[in-house]
Amino acid sequence: MILGVPKETKRAEQRVALLPVGVEELVRRGHTVLVEAGAGRGSGFDDERYRAAGAEIVPRASDVWERADMIVKVKEPTPEEYGFLRRDLVIFTYFHFAADERLTRAVIESGAVAIAYETVQLPSGELPLLTPMSEVAGRMSIQAGARYLEAYAGGRGVLLSGVPGVAPATVVVLGGGVVGSNAARIAAGMGAQVRVLEISLPRLRYLAEVMPANVQLIYSHRHNILEQIAEADLLVGAVLVPGAKAPTLVRRADLAVMKRGAVIVDVAVDQGGCVETIHPTTHDDPVYEIDGILHYGVANMPGAVPRTSTLALTNATFPYVLKLAEEGWREACRRDGALRLGLNIVGGRVVYPAVAEAFGLEWTPVEEVLGTETAALA
Repeated sequence: MILGVPKETKRAEQRVALLPVGVEELVRRGHTVLVEAGAGRGSGFDDERYRAAGAEIVPRASDVWERADMIVKVKEPTPEEYGFLRRDLVIFTYFHFAADERLTRAVIESGAVAIAYETVQLPSGELPLLTPMSEVAGRMSIQAGARYLEAYAGGRGVLLSGVPGVAPATVVVLGGGVVGSNAARIAAGMGAQVRVLEISLPRLRYLAEVMPANVQLIYSHRHNILEQIAEADLLVGAVLVPGAKAPTLVRRADLAVMKRGAVIVDVAVDQGGCVETIHPTTHDDPVYEIDGILHYGVANMPGAVPRTSTLALTNATFPYVLKLAEEGWREACRRDGALRLGLNIVGGRVVYPAVAEAFGLEWTPVEEVLGTETAALA
């Protein structure tokens, strides 16, 4: 198979989808790897390291896309890349289709095979390719929130930890999953008073066993959300419904109960956000103000720490990349139920129910595109 690794085109995105060591293993197994010049530079991997591992360094993105059987990326194709999409091209990356109708329709029209990192799901319910970036984003949400709480950045002028004689800040986290639990741990470690709202009682019981004493765990419903956001200095959105648009938990009118100069960091923004007033921003222009509340909506937060993020991501994704290269997408997805759930769009058909539901599109059961052998191999 010919695998292509283009340079990421999303603004301020410096991660890369494949390490030189991964290239070496793929080449050893007889595959060809095309790497666009400079693709790994932002993560600390220069072209020479890829070349030494056996990659062919390609000067133009268009050549990578045109020659590859499978494209391995970090972020979804941007509009400037839509023209590279074509029938039967396999693309393995984060897509977050339910938050982007234009991207969804572009991939449908192209006939490409879209396998989304964020919906690969183990029988346990774990999302193994989303987890590492959720860990990074959850931890970064507190760094970002602490920075924008400073007065010079437009915030309330509050130190998360407080000092002796002055109460610490209150951090409210909506969601107790991977993002939320990582955010809570970092905020607690910085000395803040932390409140995590979560709808799953089993998850709340688990968190009660592992969280430090300055983390309060609260069942999530409308009344409790309003009560807690009124006290928040920093509000972190950490809600996830796999493959679907995030539910709106904080409405525009709710901002009126929040403290002026409070900060919202909505990590769910790449799935539409759980705060009605959030919209995607970039690392070079990350915040905006609505009704006296600062909103941080960077949709690729881990891209700010590309070295850490690339290593964490490729640790998780490479076994699946290798499986797809060795077996082909169809056979790999027949044999691996977790990878099969990563299939979102195949040959113009939407095969992931939440994506079809988001835009009122026709849904095709994935078994129809994989063939009758799938059930026996599952």
